[in-house]
Amino acid sequence: MPPTSRTKQSDLSARLLAWYDIHRRVLPWRAPKGKRADPYRIWLSEIMLQQTTVQAVGNYYRKFLTLWPDVKALAAAKQDDVLAAWAGLGYYARARNLHAAAKVVANEMGGKFPPTAESLRALPGVGGYTAGAISAIAYDEKQAAMDANAERVIARLYAVETPMPKAKTELHARCSALVPDRAGDFAQALMDLGSAICTPKRPACPNCPWTADCKARLRGIQEQLPVKAPKMVRPLKRGAAFVARDRSGAVLLVKRPDRGLLASMLEPPLGPWGEDFPSNAKALKQAPFAAAWKKRPGIVRHGFTHFELETEVYVADFSKRPKFAGRWVASDKLRTVELPTVMRKIVEHGIDDGGPLFSLRKP
Repeated sequence: MPPTSRTKQSDLSARLLAWYDIHRRVLPWRAPKGKRADPYRIWLSEIMLQQTTVQAVGNYYRKFLTLWPDVKALAAAKQDDVLAAWAGLGYYARARNLHAAAKVVANEMGGKFPPTAESLRALPGVGGYTAGAISAIAYDEKQAAMDANAERVIARLYAVETPMPKAKTELHARCSALVPDRAGDFAQALMDLGSAICTPKRPACPNCPWTADCKARLRGIQEQLPVKAPKMVRPLKRGAAFVARDRSGAVLLVKRPDRGLLASMLEPPLGPWGEDFPSNAKALKQAPFAAAWKKRPGIVRHGFTHFELETEVYVADFSKRPKFAGRWVASDKLRTVELPTVMRKIVEHGIDDGGPLFSLRKP
């Protein structure tokens, strides 16, 4: 990295903080100006914000604080209750790690979060960015908290054209050189600048406190940065799901294995996923038990990080519950159990009489 004068770096930091003091966002987990941030609230929000937007997190964050106002309360909760409160937020390993980390902090650390990024990384689910964000915001440790917003801002400020993720090391080094004593405010200022001004498309450069120094703007390439790696084509998997209802409308759900995709979450009984949908005859053999299964028109689609899933849904109604290990959940309780979004889509398609969710995609 080419040398940059300390005076110049201090000037950039001071201008960003001056902008932040005027334009800072009001967020549920952000401490009021002049108040010390609560490490529990910062940790909770940062775990929720991993791979998720601020807009999606707000209500979940408030719900968690109502249920578990501090780390000891969260540590004492049942994992199924934590997963149920998390249901719909996605990336469920985060919820399991959240609960595991709460137990470590409550039981092994006296209920206090460690103050350094290095020590925070020992907690389940806390990686480099999250550790830096917590230690900077909660303890003002001089750490560069590099989320996607910060990476975009720094890549443009210095016109870093190395494709991601190879550019991450350089971006972190350049940002680290800018971090002032108000490390927490600086981290949040970068996040706000990227969210409100230095947006992925059509950034509002005239309103940016760094516009005169932004090398990407001076070259007219700000919208081209950061350079993203080519997107990988996600494979398509297909399968069948089986929604069984009793006379009251309760739905049969089973628990997924404790490891792997959507671990410990609930689902309707499923057949295996493969390249093609099973034939009707094959699907009936995959069903959890013999019944008058009827295939609903249309399919359910859902995208995971590494693959796409299409599911055909078979439905059967019972006057008497069949003998099968599972959990019958009343229809009005389906939104309060640990049912991930994809499984909720499948169940809702199975019990909805309003028509197909999607038509079958033509080859």
